[in-house]
Amino acid sequence: MTGRTWRWGMVGCGDVTERKSAPAYQKAAHSELVADTSRRPDRAEDYARRHGIAEVHDTLDGLLASDTVDAVYIATPPASHRDLALKVAASGKPCCIEKPLANSYPDSNTISDAFAAKGTPLFVAFYRRSLPRFGQIADWINQGEIGAVRHVHWSLTRAPSDQDQAGSENWRTDREKAPGGYFDDLACHGLDLFDHLVGPLQDAAGQASHQHGLYTAPSAFAASWQHAGGATGSGLWNFAARNQEDAVRILGSHGEIRFSVFEEEPVRLITDAGEVARTIDNPDPVQLPHVEAMVADLNGGAAYTARAEHALRTARAMDAIRKP
Repeated sequence: MTGRTWRWGMVGCGDVTERKSAPAYQKAAHSELVADTSRRPDRAEDYARRHGIAEVHDTLDGLLASDTVDAVYIATPPASHRDLALKVAASGKPCCIEKPLANSYPDSNTISDAFAAKGTPLFVAFYRRSLPRFGQIADWINQGEIGAVRHVHWSLTRAPSDQDQAGSENWRTDREKAPGGYFDDLACHGLDLFDHLVGPLQDAAGQASHQHGLYTAPSAFAASWQHAGGATGSGLWNFAARNQEDAVRILGSHGEIRFSVFEEEPVRLITDAGEVARTIDNPDPVQLPHVEAMVADLNGGAAYTARAEHALRTARAMDAIRKP
């Protein structure tokens, strides 16, 4: 890959940045992580020291004013995305925002519009679009291995964690910070992936339910939707269950594909000719192909589809399912 090196400033120093994302910004070709900031300056200082980041800023304004920062990665919880993103948009610097884009479709649209008005690229960290294991599934679909896609179904169930049982502070279960709780944090990954693999999401509808009293956000969801082209979809997400399951089936006119969204299980192609199972390990760090794809796009290479206009379809579907 050729082109300029993009120097990134990071906002937030949470768990996702430790292994999944920040190392990818440092390791990818033509990419450097040169600055960070956090609402807790001591945390930003500690993070920068441990990860070899040159600049630490007390505020986002300071980071945006730095001549050494070309682009920004927002790695904070989604309730903060709108206000932070609008500041970045005003600076004219390209940006990647952790998923989901925001806590609602209207806020997501506001963010997208702000970057569009500046003509500035806005990416969203739906990095599964770039992972090799899902690239194999896309190849099977595009090569007609299962014929025409008819339906996709995802079942994601988990039991309450020890943290849930203890009532510990957790933005993922606080309705004020994540209206859909774990659904907001997890379901967006799969829905965006289905949008990528099967076709743009349309006409989503759903139900949400509080099935235990452990936290303020709903714990169970059921949904249906349609994809452009006619394939239908359905899903259930239950975080009050006994067992853990993460199972996707893409049904076609001549076969099916089975896989997991989050677990590194084999991807399986099942047709009249038999079953093919492929184990494709994720890269380390897992967001490396995502960062490489963004940088290539910024340098005039292939357009990367993890953009705001794609994330908006997922945001609209999420709102329709949880009925804010």
